[in-house]
Amino acid sequence: MKKLASIAAGLAAVTALLVTGCDKKGGKEIRVGVVHAQSGMFASFGQGGVYGIQAAVEDINKQGGVQVGDQKMPIKLVIVDNESDPNKAGSLAESLINQDNVSFIVSGDEPPPMHAGVSQACDRYKVPYITAVGPLEPWMGMRNETPTKWQYTWATGLMAIATPATGDDFRAGKPGYTVLDTWTDMLTQFGGQTNKKVGVLASDDPDGRGWYTVFGPSLAKLGYTAVGVDKNLGLMPMETTDFSSVIKAWKDADVQILWGNSPGPFFGAVWKQCKSLGFNPKLVMISRGALYYNDANSWGGDLANGIGSEIWWDPSFKNCPGIGDTTPMSLASRWKAAKNQPINPAIGPGYRAVQVLVDAIQRAKSIEADKVQAALKDTDLLTIGHRVKFDENHFSRGPVLFGQWFKKDGPEKWELKVVLSKHDFATKTGEPVFPLPTK
Repeated sequence: MKKLASIAAGLAAVTALLVTGCDKKGGKEIRVGVVHAQSGMFASFGQGGVYGIQAAVEDINKQGGVQVGDQKMPIKLVIVDNESDPNKAGSLAESLINQDNVSFIVSGDEPPPMHAGVSQACDRYKVPYITAVGPLEPWMGMRNETPTKWQYTWATGLMAIATPATGDDFRAGKPGYTVLDTWTDMLTQFGGQTNKKVGVLASDDPDGRGWYTVFGPSLAKLGYTAVGVDKNLGLMPMETTDFSSVIKAWKDADVQILWGNSPGPFFGAVWKQCKSLGFNPKLVMISRGALYYNDANSWGGDLANGIGSEIWWDPSFKNCPGIGDTTPMSLASRWKAAKNQPINPAIGPGYRAVQVLVDAIQRAKSIEADKVQAALKDTDLLTIGHRVKFDENHFSRGPVLFGQWFKKDGPEKWELKVVLSKHDFATKTGEPVFPLPTK
């Protein structure tokens, strides 16, 4: 019996070690995994997201760590690169859980397909996953096809395409919480100066398809003609390199507005061919592909001038606290000092994910998965990316602003400025460009 008791005690000790972790000095720590692109087409998302995560962990560890009951526990990050490959993300998450003994996984924003494998693994092993999953509609389309509905995934945004908040959600009835109502405001200002013919562009992946299927009918309701959308004219496979037939159809129909969603390199290829074929719409709004400086700059010449994008995080946010004395502006300054690169908006969602995890652990007074899971359900937290409060689908939509790229002098050739905002904590930093320059 004594031998059995000894074995049981040993197993208990091993279990405790796996749950809490142990640093080299023998102190307890919270092991947190990060699955994020550091290479490939989504590297801009992941590089910014990882930096934001690391900055938040640095801030909380400076305070001695996370308050867990009557003790403080530092966070230890284990970061892996999914190489922008959704097929690798799930196996990496499983390795983090089973080999690296992480208790939680966090990430910033990446397109919805990049999260599916991680969410599946976290459901299998009951590990809370705090992330930002991109637009609501593509995410929900994927989530609802799964038996478990990914109950251990908590999405701190980013935004909805056109689905409004309902019920007692504090965002219900408020403008600036869907991409459609934000972009509609741009149409209200400038659409009357066009013929109201729109070309809808999307890469044929879950994110792009989600936008394409929502925007066509929505435009019709607003009195605009979405040229060829009933025939999927602008929905093109990711491997497409020749867009001339689609561009010709838009040009022949006298399309004057271009809306879309695709990766940055994909849109860059389309836009270069648009210019070479003399297709010059007056207003261009591209989601995902126009978010990051590296993408906009890679198009070359003046091609980024006036291109519009949604903005879901900006250093200009006011009354959006970080950990300690960190603010959106100071976080942006830290990024620039550390990386010597233009601002990357993905640092905000990365930082926010850690804030949400820390808050849930502290309220749960535990790092046991089920207790933290229960605390996450009741989250209502003002973060560096504004207020996080999850709905019944574990989704917390964030604010949406409209930005455009402006050319500037100096080493940084381009700047994405806020030209439209419906939020008192996010003011305009530039005036809208209309019509777009033709050269």
